[in-house]
Amino acid sequence: MTVYIDPPRWPAHGTVFSHLVSDASLRELHEFAAALGISERAFDRDHYDVPAHRHADAVGLGATAVDGKQLARLLIGSGLRIPARRRPAKLASVLTDRWERHFPWDPETGHDLVARWSEPHRVYHGPAHLLHVLESLDRLTDARARPHLVLAAWFHDAVHEGRAGQDERDSAELARAALGSAAWPEGTGERVAELVLVTAEHSPDPGDREACLLVDADLSVLGGPPEDYERYRQAVRREYASVPEDEFRAARTDVLSALLTKPSLFHDPQAVRLWEERARRNLAREIERLGSH
Repeated sequence: MTVYIDPPRWPAHGTVFSHLVSDASLRELHEFAAALGISERAFDRDHYDVPAHRHADAVGLGATAVDGKQLARLLIGSGLRIPARRRPAKLASVLTDRWERHFPWDPETGHDLVARWSEPHRVYHGPAHLLHVLESLDRLTDARARPHLVLAAWFHDAVHEGRAGQDERDSAELARAALGSAAWPEGTGERVAELVLVTAEHSPDPGDREACLLVDADLSVLGGPPEDYERYRQAVRREYASVPEDEFRAARTDVLSALLTKPSLFHDPQAVRLWEERARRNLAREIERLGSH
């Protein structure tokens, strides 16, 4: 067992909380928390918050009690720690800084987009996903030379109500409206809208490199390390928490199976090198898990 818990010293909701972490895997951490009877709502990206009255129960179940500094070192050493800049309290400022570096002449649009991406109903399709897409584009190309591509990343899920297809169409219309002013070069809104619409099916024209890059960046989460993929999987399920479990499993299996039938999940050669092999392993593992319940 490689689950650890620190003393209950973190005040909230009229009590104090411990942090429960794993130095091996998020799957192990989720399984331990479930056995302890701690809701997934208590999961905060790399740890569970455990109320003081459950500390002894966690130790009795097998968690190793350590002090706060040791727990922090274990979490950092595990590679599971989420840096502060990727936490919700920091993401808005990180994204705002990115927008202002690229498009300093229109801060209002940037503020509106950050607010949209930060809407409380979003779990996976939130600011962390936007930052991941932007950083994935940085790995694939010189984003500074492709402003339409960067804008398309910002707008691609700017409207998100869980309506496949319609959300992309509404996001494209938002891009046309927001980028149609005199502040932007003529045609910017139309080109960005065209790119946003490609993310509805993730089937870009092979001759449109920007469309291929956008789709690859949007899907790059599939090729992340197993622990990052596990965070993604959990976030998707929480975002669709209203969907009954059997219905979700069937629909999710169909989506993932369809992806695996493609000759290649990614289009740009660099994206294939970075993410293809691991993405296929992640998808196959999740399909197996979906079928085992």
